[in-house]
Amino acid sequence: MLTWVLESSVFEDGHARLKQAARNACQKVITWDDDWWSNGEFPDLSTGAVVFHGSLGNAARVRAELPWAPGAFCNTEAFVCSAWYPKAREWLVHTNWCVRPANEFVRDPDAALSEIGGARDDFFVRPDSPLKPFSGRVLSRESVSLEALDHGFYYDDESIPIVVAPIAAIGAEWRFVVVDRIVVASCRYEAEGRSESVPLSGGAQWDFAQEIAHKLTPPDVVYTLDICESDGGLRLLELNPFSGADLYACDRSAIVVAVGKLGV
Repeated sequence: MLTWVLESSVFEDGHARLKQAARNACQKVITWDDDWWSNGEFPDLSTGAVVFHGSLGNAARVRAELPWAPGAFCNTEAFVCSAWYPKAREWLVHTNWCVRPANEFVRDPDAALSEIGGARDDFFVRPDSPLKPFSGRVLSRESVSLEALDHGFYYDDESIPIVVAPIAAIGAEWRFVVVDRIVVASCRYEAEGRSESVPLSGGAQWDFAQEIAHKLTPPDVVYTLDICESDGGLRLLELNPFSGADLYACDRSAIVVAVGKLGV
């Protein structure tokens, strides 16, 4: 039997829809307790498959430190932008980009800007890490500093790798859940406020996401794939670890059935 371990406080709906879908599929649900890290009183889940869903930080620790199988779909090494951007170039919203240690970029931003096409007043930066120690943002040449990259708030390492890219105009965005290279659920979401919007079950966006899911080497067996409208078409925006991703209005029943069939 598949057991879901859910850190429900992380999500606005408290995992209500995911819990119900799992129970309807005769899958077990356990509520995550952060105290387990300090007291070591983790439940014994060694006799069946276990999938964690909650915060990115806990998803990464569950995968790395606990004996649960698979534990968490959060293969952080495969989700760093520098690992998958080159493989996804034909679909990616960024036509050029470079990756630099944050402190090196702050010391000499013009070197990175030259690599992505020359002098620019404004540009986009994001962490290379899928654990997102700071949020992606637009910066101006004059505002470049470690403080502008939230150094000291959420991380202390001045040398964390960051992605630098030209600004791209982004329209509507959609999230897809991919299980074993097959898109199983999707919805449109609103980037402002990261609120969920309309479920999706077909159409051009679904077909585009399925093309990517089929052709791209998957970073994990289960993951999320975001596409967007940009430059008059559909482009790949981001890949994220499933176990730390918001599912927005994606069909929970389709997800738990597909994950349950993996036999992990």
